[in-house]
Amino acid sequence: MRDLLYLTHRIPFPPNKGDKIRAHNVLRYLQRHFHVHLGSFIDDPADQQYVKPLASGCASTFFVRLHPRLARLASIPALWRGESLSVAYYRHQAMRDWVRGTLAQHRIDTALAFSGPMAQYLPARTARGPLHRVLDLVDVDSEKWRNYADRRRWPMSSLYRREGRKLLEFERDAARGYDQVLLVSRAEADLFRLRAPESAHKTGHFSNGVDTAYFAPQPGTPDPYHGASPLVFTGAMDYPPNIEAVAWMAERVMPALRLRFPELQFHIVGARPGPQVRALARQPGIHVSGAVPDVRPYLQHAALALAPLQIARGIQNKILEAMAMAKTVVATPQALEGLSAVPGRDLICAATAIEFIQRIGEQLRAPQAFGSAARERVLHDYQWERNLERLGDVLHVSPAASPLPEAAP
Repeated sequence: MRDLLYLTHRIPFPPNKGDKIRAHNVLRYLQRHFHVHLGSFIDDPADQQYVKPLASGCASTFFVRLHPRLARLASIPALWRGESLSVAYYRHQAMRDWVRGTLAQHRIDTALAFSGPMAQYLPARTARGPLHRVLDLVDVDSEKWRNYADRRRWPMSSLYRREGRKLLEFERDAARGYDQVLLVSRAEADLFRLRAPESAHKTGHFSNGVDTAYFAPQPGTPDPYHGASPLVFTGAMDYPPNIEAVAWMAERVMPALRLRFPELQFHIVGARPGPQVRALARQPGIHVSGAVPDVRPYLQHAALALAPLQIARGIQNKILEAMAMAKTVVATPQALEGLSAVPGRDLICAATAIEFIQRIGEQLRAPQAFGSAARERVLHDYQWERNLERLGDVLHVSPAASPLPEAAP
């Protein structure tokens, strides 16, 4: 097998949040076809335990411990250098040295950078010749910062708008130099073609998938709600769009719903809830679970799974996982952007607080059967093995493929 260099901005295990789910499944795919040299940052000390298991499946590995607070401070000079803060945040000399040494030591002619900031590490050529470079942007992150700016007051709105502008400059510059640019959905790819028309001809996408054997209906699992049938939101609770979504739900939707359904509960299930999220539990009917060992029972025994995101980029794995478990999902148009799910057939779309109140109320009074169609949609459109073939095409992988290995690192 050929050697390949794979760089990720976050260690690709455990697959417990959107970017790590994608990065992990990409790694598993690459390991079937290449001797993989993996370079990653670790921003959570709990992830240090996965270094050795990951290393055992790779030709070589290098992990840099990234301290978020120190990295933010170190990125501040980017403000007067005219650079993106996000790119500066992930700039590290040790990673640069390891990449240079690895390319010099091994016969590597192909490299994949996962997320925009990692593009800064890959040169166009090595001593042996041109390096075939593929950039998996995943989402158009610069657009996310533009969205943040529209929802914040000055001075943060100004800072976020600047970051959106500078990050787009970097994304466009990186795309010009790379051989191929990939994103997580057709909608994200279309957006990047609009923002970076000079690279439209080499911009494509491959969608995420779902482990549909793991995320499957499991009616026999223990009920974490003890007989209640609540609404549930799942996701990393240190992510600003998730924080905003659950706050909006708790403050704008739940009070009206509880007037009609006094016993109704809203459970927020996800790791690292900060003070703003924990404070929501003071309101009647709101529960904050924090990290749980297995999210599936919380989906299985919920009345509805919610995705009331006001800002969303790419593919929302939380929606796909709930659909795979045959749950009825109520989501905003923003959360559905990029998904092939059809509102009214596979799930429910609601744009405003009033629509959320109406649609949820209708489902609580007379549930409609969306679950079977939801799971069928996932089985048809969101299988990792099938979707990763698009990545294989741009990495010049032979069409012949062996079954995906187990999910362990």
